[in-house]
Amino acid sequence: MSTTKHWCAALVLAALGQLGQAQILVGQTAGFTGPVGAGVKETTEGAKLYIDAVNAKGGVNGQKVELVSVDDKFDPKLAAENARKLVEEQNVVALFLTRGTPHTEAIIPLLDKHGVPLVGPSTGAMVLHQPVRKHVFNVRATYQREAEKAVTHLASMGITRVGIVYADDSFGADGVMGAQKGLATAKLQPVVLEKFDRSKPDFGPIAPKVYQSNAQAVIMVASGQAVVDGVKAFRAAGSTAQLVTLSNNASGGFVKSLGDNARGVIVTQVFPYERSIAFPMVKEAQELAKAKGQADVSPAMLEGFAAAKVLVEGLRRAGAKPTREKLQAALEGLRKYDIGGLEVSYSPEDHTGLDFADLSIIGTDGKFKR
Repeated sequence: MSTTKHWCAALVLAALGQLGQAQILVGQTAGFTGPVGAGVKETTEGAKLYIDAVNAKGGVNGQKVELVSVDDKFDPKLAAENARKLVEEQNVVALFLTRGTPHTEAIIPLLDKHGVPLVGPSTGAMVLHQPVRKHVFNVRATYQREAEKAVTHLASMGITRVGIVYADDSFGADGVMGAQKGLATAKLQPVVLEKFDRSKPDFGPIAPKVYQSNAQAVIMVASGQAVVDGVKAFRAAGSTAQLVTLSNNASGGFVKSLGDNARGVIVTQVFPYERSIAFPMVKEAQELAKAKGQADVSPAMLEGFAAAKVLVEGLRRAGAKPTREKLQAALEGLRKYDIGGLEVSYSPEDHTGLDFADLSIIGTDGKFKR
């Protein structure tokens, strides 16, 4: 009897082993809780929209793609530890859709040590573009490109008094560089330039300076809740400045958290208008969302959707048994790959992905308008 039991157990284990092999494991560490939780959930939802559709059709080369998502609470140290476990213990073939600049920087040594590609980090930090990070494959455009575009737009509207408030970290510094580039082109200087502690934002001392500077517009290079708190403080201090923030806040959850302060906020975007079916990618995302009973596609969802398309194409080209090395080579060989109206190209010397940047404004209905 015990022999039969052992035999059955062996069969079950063998079957499980085969099932395990039939999965392509991809790891994600991001702040599902904490200040960027709303955006992270939407970006991941967008990625899953595409991955689920691919799996429903039999997966990639007959294997299902399984996304293993872990919460790092938007803490760079936890992000590095999560990534280590995903890479060394769960043996993921790639990392995907990390969130945050310092967080992504914290895992780069691990990528280099194990030769693991990271696809579609949800950050537009220039530090991930130049110099080229061997294992980082960016999909979205840079924060510098967005910030520069925002300032150029403000200047074209005749706005000359622009303030900049930013998180005191690598992300904040990066966005400021782009904004300064735009200001220099328009021959302007910021009327206020203030940084705050990312982990303990305090806008008490900054809000009066924004008001006294008589800024017509304030660019906030910060994440989710910090922007919400900042706007509240500026308004309480009497400032009526036009608020501008970057695409890391392009989620429905961010709009909700702004509450009464949402209307009129400008948010830069790195993907086409989420209601523009002129772009095949947008149309595809909308149709898949509708089939799942989801009402709207947000810009954050589109970012995840686009990143998933690049990931899946890389896996497809990596062949029947994708390894980290094969995926790395496949991604570096991607040339003019059409993800639905936008083309992504990589080479060993260029891991930048897209250069698309646009502006949107939050309307009275709480939706992004272009």
